Amino acid sequence: MAQPLTLYKLIVLYMLDRVDFPLSTSQISEFVLDKGYTTYFKLQQALSELMDAGLIRDESTHNRTLYHLTEDGSSTIDYFKNNISQDIQKDVNEYLKEKKYDLKNESSVKADYYRNTNQEYSVHCQVTENALPLIDLTITVPSEAEAQAVTDNWQKKNQELYATIMAKLLG
Repeated sequence: MAQPLTLYKLIVLYMLDRVDFPLSTSQISEFVLDKGYTTYFKLQQALSELMDAGLIRDESTHNRTLYHLTEDGSSTIDYFKNNISQDIQKDVNEYLKEKKYDLKNESSVKADYYRNTNQEYSVHCQVTENALPLIDLTITVPSEAEAQAVTDNWQKKNQELYATIMAKLLG
């Protein structure tokens, strides 16, 4: 059996290896913490050490961090997969199967903002599928509060907005 911190790292690598999209901190945490495998702080340590080792990479926005498995991470989990018990592998597989649509949908919807050269805020909104953008939209707003509102609402209303834009463009 692997040492506890090593096991937490292997669980994260195994989770990322089992999906074809990135997972957020909250998605990984939900599984690990709900199953009682470790604490939030130990999980953060494992994620940090995996990044430092180049086994995962992050993609951060104002409201979340997504983790991607690197080639080195993929090789590592292939080699050490048997150090994760069959029960834990089964738990991961069931969690991913049960939540796959929600997990994938959450990671495919992205919104972030930044201050532009006019001292306003550009909000970059995107929905991707198979790593290709379905919609990629940048909107300029005057304040950070409005930028945050657009970011939050994109997370909630992207499907409705995409459908409306497509209907107007195709109609």
